[in-house]
Amino acid sequence: MTSTFTNLPSQYDPFTAEAKWQQFWEERQTFKADPDRPGEPYCVVIPPPNVTGSLHMGHAFESALIDTLVRYHRMKGCNTLWLPGTDHASIAVQALLDKELKQQGKTRHEIGREKFLDRAWQWKEESGGKIVNQLRRLGVSVDWTRERFTMDEGLCDAVLEAFVSLYNEGLIYRGQYMVNWCPGTQSAVSDLEVEQKEVNGHLWHFRYPLSDGSGFLEVATTRPETMLGDTGVAVNPEDDRYAHLIGKTLTLPIMNREIPIVADEWVDREFGTGCVKVTPAHDPNDFAMGQRHHLPSINIMNKDGTLNENAGPFEGLDRFEARKAVVKRLESEGVLVKVEDYKHTVPYSDRGKVPVEPLISTQWFVKIESLSQRALSALDDRQEPHFVPERWTKVYRDWLVSLKDWCISRQLWWGHQIPAWYAISETGDEITDNTPFAVAKTEAEAIAQLQAQFGENVKVAQDPDVLDTWFSSGLWPFSTLGWPENTADLQTYYPTTTLVTGFDIIFFWVARMAMMAGHFTGKIPFKDVYIHGLVRDENNKKMSKSAGNGIDPLILIDKYGTDALRYTLIREVAGAGQDIRLEYNRKTDESVSVEASRNFTNKLWNAARFVMMNLDGQTPQQLGTPAASALELSDRWILSRFNQTVRQSREHLDRYGLGEAAKGLYEFIWGDFCDWYIELVKSRLQGEPGPSRTVAQQTLAHVLEGILKLLHPFMPHITEEIWHTLTQIGEEETLALQLYPETQGEFVDLELESDFDLLIATVRTLRNLRAEADIKPSAKIKAILQSESAKEREILAKGEAYLHDLAKVEESTIAATIDGDLPQTIASVVGTVQVLVPLAGVVDIEALKAKLEKNLAKVEGEVKSLSGRLANRKFVDKAPEEVVRGARESLAEAEKQAEILRDRLRRFTEN
Repeated sequence: MTSTFTNLPSQYDPFTAEAKWQQFWEERQTFKADPDRPGEPYCVVIPPPNVTGSLHMGHAFESALIDTLVRYHRMKGCNTLWLPGTDHASIAVQALLDKELKQQGKTRHEIGREKFLDRAWQWKEESGGKIVNQLRRLGVSVDWTRERFTMDEGLCDAVLEAFVSLYNEGLIYRGQYMVNWCPGTQSAVSDLEVEQKEVNGHLWHFRYPLSDGSGFLEVATTRPETMLGDTGVAVNPEDDRYAHLIGKTLTLPIMNREIPIVADEWVDREFGTGCVKVTPAHDPNDFAMGQRHHLPSINIMNKDGTLNENAGPFEGLDRFEARKAVVKRLESEGVLVKVEDYKHTVPYSDRGKVPVEPLISTQWFVKIESLSQRALSALDDRQEPHFVPERWTKVYRDWLVSLKDWCISRQLWWGHQIPAWYAISETGDEITDNTPFAVAKTEAEAIAQLQAQFGENVKVAQDPDVLDTWFSSGLWPFSTLGWPENTADLQTYYPTTTLVTGFDIIFFWVARMAMMAGHFTGKIPFKDVYIHGLVRDENNKKMSKSAGNGIDPLILIDKYGTDALRYTLIREVAGAGQDIRLEYNRKTDESVSVEASRNFTNKLWNAARFVMMNLDGQTPQQLGTPAASALELSDRWILSRFNQTVRQSREHLDRYGLGEAAKGLYEFIWGDFCDWYIELVKSRLQGEPGPSRTVAQQTLAHVLEGILKLLHPFMPHITEEIWHTLTQIGEEETLALQLYPETQGEFVDLELESDFDLLIATVRTLRNLRAEADIKPSAKIKAILQSESAKEREILAKGEAYLHDLAKVEESTIAATIDGDLPQTIASVVGTVQVLVPLAGVVDIEALKAKLEKNLAKVEGEVKSLSGRLANRKFVDKAPEEVVRGARESLAEAEKQAEILRDRLRRFTEN
């Protein structure tokens, strides 16, 4: 790895450099954390991606943000740990495996649990390995020696400890309650895994006849098929229309079952007819009413979404086919009153992507109130955690306040199997709600508990269900550090410092981690929660696989390099929590925004190459630091700008202003350093050896090395590559472990920076005037700079040599006033400075005017032609939209060119 040369190759090869440094860091365990290392701990646990395929652009964005923060704090001297890992994703993985089996004509029940789990582990190894390799391609500075998986041995022990402990404390219970049932995955899902979608549906009105033949009640419903399970009709007790009917019975159509009319305050008198059918087994509100009025619950649905034997003649039909059949039957019996179009929300399973069914089912639950109250107290009393941006605090708090008990059992095989064992007979009785059970960490412990109750010959079977994935993920910040053991990692790095995640899992994950950690450790598991936005496409739509507008980050990495993609994703952030927009051409796999970042890497590479070619083979350490007394004006300016950039970068990064920090570095490196300072010192570098040349070399080397350190958290690979060549440091050191620059206040001179702004603006103006007058690049000009301000004249005089160098000025006049006329002069203004360039002897005015007139005539011809086409209605109406749009854009551009040419002609005519 040791460089034997001090010049860089002519072109930067990101693919070779990135692979080299990723291998270098990992082989030397550069990012391995040590709890005994000095420094303030800084710990981040990776939001574990699911082992269900490949990473998407959202993962790349999140990883880039986290890695920038982690590398920055490591360079600040913190004892840093970024812990990687993946999540087993019960529902997602099982759905994929079930689909594979279906394609083979099999089911998981046919191959059995053991063989199914073998397949799942094989999937995990293949998919999880792919994800880890993608993370490596992103250059993340994680400690790979601590990589975890939510179902590895240590984390399984933590899950068992948490479950058994909560059960023994009375905070986990088993019971028959209404849950959200997903027919797609055939499993219960939590409230948080349900997405409310607004749909255009219908409201059906039916007549239920009174059993005594005295009339009927009209009810309205959006789910006609559930009427087969009705066990009552409810009205509001204050509704005078129906007060006389309370206590009577109705005959349920089709089923011919007598059901009572009950009074309940929950009924909205304004909805529909004010009469509500009550189906306790298929609606959470109806379930509550059924309990209040002791109504029976009749389940009409199988777990796959088909109707069961309780649905009478509709048994076996899919729920949506049954809906049509029930409506048709009621219409034929003359009880259908009307059908209204009705827009309403329908709950969908986030994973199964189908409407959920509220079903009464025996499940395991966590009592949530004490856990959420502890998290609320930490937030209200100590502002823990601190959300960035602050607005997400209210979202987090509102969710904690409205929590219901958490259904944690899933009817799946892939996951943490619930540690409960049931006492069954030798014949293997089916497990029922009344089957005795024991909760324990091991089967042996459970058998011992059950033997104490039922004797030595007890036979047991473990609960077939698994735990909700979020149960184990809720333990992630402390289980990955060794909990329940009091490890050195746990003592040093817990609570973790920063959690970086998307707003969409504040409910799923952030709050659950806070509740679980608060209960088991007494501490909120992270100090700060940085909520980032979404990655949007070129049309400002959220990127997602389902929408078909996602981008594989590896496509852009293979085309532009990792650093270019990372820098783009961070620089595009307008502020903490803001969405970013990634311009991308799907036909060519090209990205305007990522290409701009690649151009930035090339700019930095070429600047570094120029600097090293002019250091006479010396490193920054060999050159040493320039003496303050020897610094020239441009040296003092760039050192002030550099130290201002250091201060601003640290301030931005300390308050999670990553996008602002990236933009500031871009402007300083590309503008101040590359475009100006390097140009300002070229003449000194090309001159004879002496103090001025040496100071220029020292300043260049010092600022370039500082730039590499400032930029490293954002672009780790190219900065490491340049730094090793610049410093000639071998394998024993790495830029990743150098200290981040600190502001040297003695070099900051805000007045000098302001003065230099005037010099730079004057150079720009002189260059623009040269271009406007079509002056040859090699030609020298005269310049007259007039200002009534003595301060401005003094500044211009101090920087006169720079004006001569950068604007090719051979003679300049700096004056308070201008005496007499100045014929054939082109002029502009910078602040209160009038900048004039005499053209006599430099430009053939008449020839220039003729050239401008010719160009203007050509452009005006284009304007006329394009205007005529766009005035033709046939062209506008019949031509493809992109052709018309292109014509309008061309017209606007031609009109702007004509305006510029007319203005230039006017100015030369006036001269």
